[in-house]
Amino acid sequence: MNDKNLTVADGRVVRIEYTLTVAGGEMVDSSAEEGPLEFLQGAGEIIPGLEAALYGLAVGEHKQVVVTPDLAYGEYDPDNVQIVDLDSFEEDVELEPGMMLEFFDEENDETIEGYVSEIQPDGVVIDFNHWLAGETLHFDVKVVAVRPATPDEIEHGHSHGGEHAQ
Repeated sequence: MNDKNLTVADGRVVRIEYTLTVAGGEMVDSSAEEGPLEFLQGAGEIIPGLEAALYGLAVGEHKQVVVTPDLAYGEYDPDNVQIVDLDSFEEDVELEPGMMLEFFDEENDETIEGYVSEIQPDGVVIDFNHWLAGETLHFDVKVVAVRPATPDEIEHGHSHGGEHAQ
C-alpha cells in the first residue's frame, strides 16, 4: 500500500497542521510557525480527545474537533495552587506573573511545571494546573502525512521526528 493511501491508525506516524482556539475564538496555538506536529498515533503523545478524533482520517482530510477538559488537560483544580516563600527563589531571578518555572517533586521523583500566578509581599503564588486546564479546546486539523512507524519508534513509544518523514 502506498503511504499516501494510509489512514490514521495505531502504530503510524501522523503529521498534522492545526489551529487551537478556546472559548470566544481566541487562538492559543498553531502549527503555522513551527510546522506540522508529528506524533506516533496510539502512544499518548497528544491529548486523548484529539488522538481519538483522528482515527481513520487520510492525508489531506480536514476536521473540526472539540475536546472537553476531561479529554484534554483536566478540570481546573484550585487545590493545585501553592504559595512559595520568596526566600525559596534565588535573588537574581526576576519573577513576574505568567512566568513558567520548573520544580522538583521529591515525593514523585519528577520535575513539574508551574507558573507564577501572583506575587505577594510574603510569597509567590504558583499555579501547578496546566494553563489550559478547564478549557474546552477547539481544533481545526488537517492531516498532512501518515506513514508506518519504524520498529524503533514503536519500541520507544514516540516519533523520531522529521528524519523519517515522507
